[in-house]
Amino acid sequence: MKNTTESGNKAYLFSIVSIAVIGGLLFGYDTAVISGAEKGLQAFFMGAKDFVYTDAIHGITSSSALIGCIIGSALSGFFASTYGRKKSLFIAGILFFLSALGSYNPEFLFFNHGEPTYSLLVAFNLYRVLGGIGVGLASAICPMYIAEVAPSGIRGTLVSWNQFAIIFGQLVVYFVNFLILGSHANPVIQVVNDVNQLINPDAAAWTIATGWRLMFVSEAVPAGLFTLLVLLIPETPRYLALCGKDAKALSVLTKVNGSLKAKEILADIKSTATQKTEKLFTYGWLVIFIGIMLSVFQQAVGINAVLYFAPRIFESMNMGNPMVQTVIMGVINILFTLLAIFTVEKWGRKPLLITGSLGMAVGAAGVAISNVATGVPPLLPVVCIMVYSAAFMMSWGPICWVLISEIFPNTIRGAAVAIAVAFQWIFNFIVSSTFVPMYNMQLGEMGDKFGHMFAYALYGIICVIAAIFVWKLVPETKGKTLEDMSKLWKKEK
Repeated sequence: MKNTTESGNKAYLFSIVSIAVIGGLLFGYDTAVISGAEKGLQAFFMGAKDFVYTDAIHGITSSSALIGCIIGSALSGFFASTYGRKKSLFIAGILFFLSALGSYNPEFLFFNHGEPTYSLLVAFNLYRVLGGIGVGLASAICPMYIAEVAPSGIRGTLVSWNQFAIIFGQLVVYFVNFLILGSHANPVIQVVNDVNQLINPDAAAWTIATGWRLMFVSEAVPAGLFTLLVLLIPETPRYLALCGKDAKALSVLTKVNGSLKAKEILADIKSTATQKTEKLFTYGWLVIFIGIMLSVFQQAVGINAVLYFAPRIFESMNMGNPMVQTVIMGVINILFTLLAIFTVEKWGRKPLLITGSLGMAVGAAGVAISNVATGVPPLLPVVCIMVYSAAFMMSWGPICWVLISEIFPNTIRGAAVAIAVAFQWIFNFIVSSTFVPMYNMQLGEMGDKFGHMFAYALYGIICVIAAIFVWKLVPETKGKTLEDMSKLWKKEK
């Protein structure tokens, strides 16, 4: 057996990374739980007597957690730099837990249970925003934490496991939602004279009153577990070194890399970080621009419109039980995320991003064409949706997080990651909140098929632009250390 003092303790590394990636699981769980709950939630608030619950309001309500994600990601740089990576993850866990309980029972203390009102809608959205702040913190700090503890040779693989956890969290919640719904019916909502109406609400009474609540509160279990486990992990060695705690930093580096390599890494960290932070544009504007645009494209390609509203989309394609198809899509997403994990250090970041962009463009184009062509079997657009989603999961899903966690120099990483991830959530909110109205757009004899076609044609065009952006501007970071980023961007200035 190798001396772990000389070679590092891989079991220790994998254990702390495994705890960190639970934050990614909660990220996926919290953002995708709405996919199963949104129809019951919509039907519940359609029963309000003091306001009309429109599609636009439902789009905002379904996406309200993303407002919190914008806030949390924008604050993540401050939290990560001021309180450290570990404490910031602990705070995120508490927010996840409180949001799960509040979304389950938004009437708590102030409102009559089961009575939909405008004030209750505001309270529900505030609880979802609270959870979104936790997601925003975790989305920026989990990959940052993993990147800062991982050896350079496996950093891309380990950060990619965070995306695997995100997708696994989505798959888990798809399955949990499916089990909670069980034999109960989802509400049927139809537009009559431009007004949403419930069809046979008695058949879906349990889902409208209780089902959506149980879906939200199910998150409390993994949230509580994550909050407790975070207490067991160390602070990252790079943050410790930036704070002048060299002895503690060396201790963590030794456990992960072995004693000789640990001293070498610590020397590199100290040579590139004479102070805790530098000005944001110390290394020029291009690195910040690339980080922001990676985030923008990851969302602008439209993936979360599919993930958040998957059951609704599959239902419109008339291909059996939409919840079952959603679970199948989740399994496919897992498999293609694994493909990225096991190839990112062999093929590199850029080839995966470009290949995935073009694959998504093909899938999106297939869905768009299926909605305007006649005689197309329902299976075709379903397969195209799966292709579109799978291509994202082998590329932009994990690789965007890998690049954002590693391209910024040590001294600006906290602030730069916060800005990049904030843009990600801003565009996530824009895409998610506009999807339902855009998807339901009607034009002449085409009816709502026009909206179905337009949405995916738009996403397909953006995918092609994303491929060109990566080809022209994004540097390859495979095999480079985090300290190499300082040298890379000083040359680029």
